[in-house]
Amino acid sequence: MAATLPAVRRLSSPLLLASLSAGALAVAGFAPLGLWPLPMLSLAVLFALLARTASKRAGFLVGLVWGWGFFIAGVSWVFVSLSVYGGMATWLAALATFLFCTVLALFPAAVGALQARWSASPAWRLLLVMPLAWGATEWVRGWLFTGFPWLVAGYSQVPASPLAGYAPLVGVYGVSYLLALIAALLAWSVTTRSRLVLRIWAVVAIMALGVGGQALRDVDWTTPEGAPTTVALLQGNIPQDMKWQPETAQATLATYARMATASPAQLIVLPETALPLFESELPDSYREGLAALGRQNGGDVLTGLPTGSPAGAYYNSVISVGAAASQRYHKVHLVPFGEYIPLKAVWGWVIEVLHIPLSDFARGAVGQRPLAIGGQRVAANICYEDAFGEEIIRQLPEASVLVNVSNLAWFGDSFAPWQHAQLSQMRALETGRMMLRSTNTGVTAIIDAKGRMLASLPPFTAGSLSGEIQGYAGSTPYVRWGNAPVLALWGVLGVGWLAAALRRRP
Repeated sequence: MAATLPAVRRLSSPLLLASLSAGALAVAGFAPLGLWPLPMLSLAVLFALLARTASKRAGFLVGLVWGWGFFIAGVSWVFVSLSVYGGMATWLAALATFLFCTVLALFPAAVGALQARWSASPAWRLLLVMPLAWGATEWVRGWLFTGFPWLVAGYSQVPASPLAGYAPLVGVYGVSYLLALIAALLAWSVTTRSRLVLRIWAVVAIMALGVGGQALRDVDWTTPEGAPTTVALLQGNIPQDMKWQPETAQATLATYARMATASPAQLIVLPETALPLFESELPDSYREGLAALGRQNGGDVLTGLPTGSPAGAYYNSVISVGAAASQRYHKVHLVPFGEYIPLKAVWGWVIEVLHIPLSDFARGAVGQRPLAIGGQRVAANICYEDAFGEEIIRQLPEASVLVNVSNLAWFGDSFAPWQHAQLSQMRALETGRMMLRSTNTGVTAIIDAKGRMLASLPPFTAGSLSGEIQGYAGSTPYVRWGNAPVLALWGVLGVGWLAAALRRRP
């Protein structure tokens, strides 16, 4: 270990500053700015810097610093959630946010360490090890400790980049790997002293990936099914600090009743926990009023609210009322410390620090099926669940449309609502289905089967987004196989890498 310390000391401040700046710059490639080439260039800088490191410790530090720039710039909205709405002291919220970003930065740090694990030529490290390590660590980040796949690099490519064309085949992690491969080719073509013809081949490979992705964007993996459905997505804009106050509950109910009554749509969708009462506390007259509206419009109303009992198990749910028999979906993938407390004996004190109502939801069953409402078969998902494509496809190909209901008021006027909408755009593209988003404060949107946002409401305004949607049938390759093909490819490349590395050992 001591032998590696001089290598770390040789890491100059400009080199670390370049890594930090590249990480922060990559955030502009995601929504709302959407400058999708920037993550490629940012990773190219990171990979070029890593190619200059000679030890695992030095590579770890370069990756860690890049991760600090990326995550502190990209998910600093966690501070807003903890401090402004969670009631945590400012200094403690700042410390918690930094520690959270540091944990996330360990993943690019692991890439830096892994690429230096075995001695190899810079070309092998750049073209094989770094893209493989990048893709694998992002996938691990997507499930470890229930997963945090926010700002996975592939999301930046939806919907405008040519690489978006690969999403229906290989999903977001496959797109991330291709993005990292392009970044590696860029870094190698700039830093290598190889013959010009080899650098030209690197450029040709980049262009081939772009042309192939652009051609795939025109492929229709699914087909329209049934008649179009009119929809209305309601955005109540209820402030988070007022949402669960008993004295404002009736005003909230009245707001949504007024907005729903004004719509003739077949499918009316209210946001996550739009009705701030348990289902058992909802007045019968209110529920019947929504049901009558659904029947009058020849469809259904779908609304979020907690179900169950505060004295027992309770769920973050959506329920339907209207022409069809009432149906419900209970959220499966809960947010740690937001919707449940893991290892409550150890972390139960967090409930006292964070003033989060209903912070101990029960999980819904994994095998829930689509809701037959509004003339569609709706694959419902609640808030953060649309970050997990491998879970969304559980309801496919049976579902004809995807619906996400969310309450993002926790994150204030930050990048978070736009970044979350980009997750929904990727899910639409992966599945070949339209995605409807009904949120409390934004971004409420209608997204087509190509991942394009057709219409949206301005954030922090109350309104109803009306439109017409088309159901789809069939399966994309990603719906059929999920992440399995990408994981299999990484497995083959990883075994080859290990075998070559072991042969080089004395």
